[in-house]
Parts: sequence; C-alpha cells; structure tokens
Amino acid sequence: MKKSNKKFLSLVLSLMILFSVSAVAFAAEYSISNPYENIDWNTVKTYKTALHSHTNASDGDQTLTQSIERHAETGFDIIAITDHGTTDYGWTKDNKTGIHTLLKLAGRTEGEISPLGENGSFENGMTYSYRTAENGDDYLKIDGKKDILRIPFGIENNAVSVNAHVNSWFVDFRDNSVTTYKDAIGKVDNLGGVSVINHPGEYTKARYEVRSQNAYSESNFTYRYYINKFAALLEEYPTCLGIDINSKGDARTRFDRILWDKLLSRFSKSGKTVFAIASSDAHQLDKINTGYTLLLMPSLDSKSAKKSLESGEFFVASHCIGNYDELFEIESALKEFYGEENETFKAVSASRKEIEERIEGIENGKYKAKSSIGSVFSVLDEDGYLAAKTEPSVKKITVDEKTDTVSVKTANALIVRLISDGKLIETKKSSEADFDLGDYEGKLGDYVRFEIFGEGGIIYTQPFLLNADEKDSENSAVDKGFFDLGFSDFLFGEINRWVSVLGRMLKK
Repeated sequence: MKKSNKKFLSLVLSLMILFSVSAVAFAAEYSISNPYENIDWNTVKTYKTALHSHTNASDGDQTLTQSIERHAETGFDIIAITDHGTTDYGWTKDNKTGIHTLLKLAGRTEGEISPLGENGSFENGMTYSYRTAENGDDYLKIDGKKDILRIPFGIENNAVSVNAHVNSWFVDFRDNSVTTYKDAIGKVDNLGGVSVINHPGEYTKARYEVRSQNAYSESNFTYRYYINKFAALLEEYPTCLGIDINSKGDARTRFDRILWDKLLSRFSKSGKTVFAIASSDAHQLDKINTGYTLLLMPSLDSKSAKKSLESGEFFVASHCIGNYDELFEIESALKEFYGEENETFKAVSASRKEIEERIEGIENGKYKAKSSIGSVFSVLDEDGYLAAKTEPSVKKITVDEKTDTVSVKTANALIVRLISDGKLIETKKSSEADFDLGDYEGKLGDYVRFEIFGEGGIIYTQPFLLNADEKDSENSAVDKGFFDLGFSDFLFGEINRWVSVLGRMLKK
C-alpha cells in the first residue's frame, strides 16, 4: 500500500474513532418522564376549568345564577362550585346548609339562594337549558350551542378550620366539625375522590412575607415544619393532587410556587411528583376569571376530567402574577427579546415597579410594617374581563430522549421559562422553545417544569421528572422525626408572621 493511502486510511480511522467517542460523550443523559406523553395533540381538546368558586350559599357575594353567568361569559367549559362546607348536588337544587345560616347571621353573606331553573335566560340575554345526560353528568347548554360540564360534589372542606382548606370533587363527602387537613384529605382518599390543598400561603402566613428569599426558607423552623406537613400529607394520600399555586389574583399565593418547588425537589429525589392547580377561588364576580385550570381531554365528561387531574394531563393558568422576582425576570427577558417599546414589556415593567415601591415602602416605614404587598400584574379590567387581545396556549409538548430535548409549541406566547429546583434555568422566545437539557449540565435538579408567558397571562406545565426510574421510591420526602401537630400548628404561622413584622419595626 502506498504511503499516502496509509496516511489517508489512518486519518479516516481516527475520525471514525473520534466520532464514536463523541457520540458516546454526547449520548442522552436523562430519562425524561413526560406527564403529557399519552396525549394525542392532533385530537385532544383543551377545556377551561374552574375548580374553585363560591356563591352566597357560603360566603360569596354572587348567587349561583350570577356565578354561572359570569363563568359562561368568560369562556369556561367546566365549572365546580365549591362553597365552604356545602356539597354541590346540582345547579337546580337548593344546596343550603347550616354554614349559610351561620354566615348570614355573621353578615358574611346576603341574599337568597338562587338555583338555576331547568330552562331560562341570564341577565345578559344568554339562554340556557340544564340536563342530566345518559352518562350521569350534568350539562348546561348555552344559547343552544355550547355545553358547560358541572363537576359533581364540589366542596371546600374544613369550613371552620382556620384556612386549612381542602377542595374535593367527585365524591359525596362533607364534615363540618372542626377538622384538619388530614381529616378531609384522608376521608376523600378513602372514598376515591380527588382533592387539593388550597392556597397554602393562607395557612402558613407566607402571604405576608415581603421578599421571596424569606418565604418557605427551610432555615426557618416554621416553614420547614409546614413543608414537611404538606409533604407528609401528599405522600400518604395519593388522591391529593398537590397544591394551589396561583389563585384569586395571586396577591396571597405569590410565594406558593416556591413551596411547590420545595415539595418537588423533595419528591423528585425519589422519582415521585406533585401536581399543581390554579383557580379563582372567586367570592366576587370580578375574580372569576383570574386563575383557571386547562384540562386536556378527549371528550367533555366528568370521568375524563377526573382522569385528567389524576394523571397530570393538564396545565394551570392565571391572568395575574404577584411575585416581584418572577416579574423582574419576565421583564428582563421581554426587554432582551422584544425591546422596550413592546406593550407587554411596558405593562410588566409598570407592575414590577409598583410592587417594588410597595416592598420598599413596607421596609422603610412608608407603609405599616404589617402591610401586605397587595399589588399584582393583571391583564383583567376592573370588572374581571380579559383586557388583553390574546391568551397564551400550549399546542404541543414533545420529548426527544435521544437528544434530551423538550420542545414546547405555543400560540400567542412571548417567552417560555425553564425552571428546576426553584431556579430559573433559561428563558427562550416562544418561537425558539426547544430546550436541550444536556446544555444545562450541573444546573438541573431531578425535575424541570415550564412557564409560558404572553400578553394575556401565564401558563404553568406540570413537572417533568428526570431519571425517575433510577431513584429509590421508598425514600421519604419527609424529614425523619417529623410529627404533625394537627389543627393547632396554624399558630406557628401566626407567630412567624408577627416575628417578621416586629423585625421590620425594629429595623426602622
């Protein structure tokens, strides 16, 4: 063989070896558990769902008829009426309980109970007809065209238990004695229903924190206790989906996404997950369209709705964001990708500055030390209707495990944010939202999740677990030695809140 040919052959073999080594070096590092892997994106339908809403049967300002009318106006496909301690047995029924009587005596609700008729019209002129279908589900047909599904047996449990509120659906359960999270979640689990822990920041008093770094800090005994408390409940009762992360405009839940990430970090180490919902928790008409859940289902029925919730085949969404740090990150990304003349950038920037002024005002004494921030970014007008031209939506999510890439296809979105272990990993323009997880070596925990933001609000995906099959599922998400003190531990949050207030007062 000629010398030149030997050199050429040697070069070819070297390149082949180098390519083989490179291929091994850049092989997929992750097994990615995709909560949406069984979705047929060509046929699935997305249903706007209200999982938490009130009427004057408990402490809501509006009657049932008024509530259903506003839900229909604002595009809801599925509605659960979840009054405190009051099971929803049907929209044509008088669901009044002793809770209504007590709240009326206390001045917390007014007006008469107003169920729907079998047929009728709303004040806005829309007509409706109510029927029970052959599958046993109740539907309200609007203007002879659109069906709205009623979720059966909606209720907010623990009506007299200092904000230890638990929503449940699909099973007939009510206990209006003084009960704990465990009482409600355990009994719903035993009956085969589905539940969720509502607005945990109310119970923990994290809603009163001023800075994100203080909310749910595990160096704080109170917050570590509560993280363990919720982890223990979710670990013991698999029919409890998880927690509410954005409701009623997000002023009080703005730090509950931090709690979600804390729980996810613990559970994902054992290859397990925690879902999240968003809702309006509407006690007033102008709150009905604040937060909502988007169920991915083949058909509009309660069996499919229950399956969607149990499997995590849904997104959660809000028209409001109250977290300063999230808004700062979103503002920075909008500025980078779209410039300062972008209208959504201007709106986010204005809200972020307003919240910053509130935070600094509380800290420097302009406002009372016990004040709550209160301000939020919102794309709703003063009556609660969408003021933006478009809402973001998710059209498809695919996972390519050969390349460790998660692709998020959207409509009417501006940016997509990748989150892991509570940290923002990267933000991309919505048109370029292909995330190669191999690019983030050393930055990812045991899960990732995505947030889709656009002119009309934000959507949160459920978590994608990483290498879940390699984890020991027997490992607990709860600290050794933890003991749940039950109902009395709400005092921890109260004490923690006033310690923070005192600290702010002494700093002045």
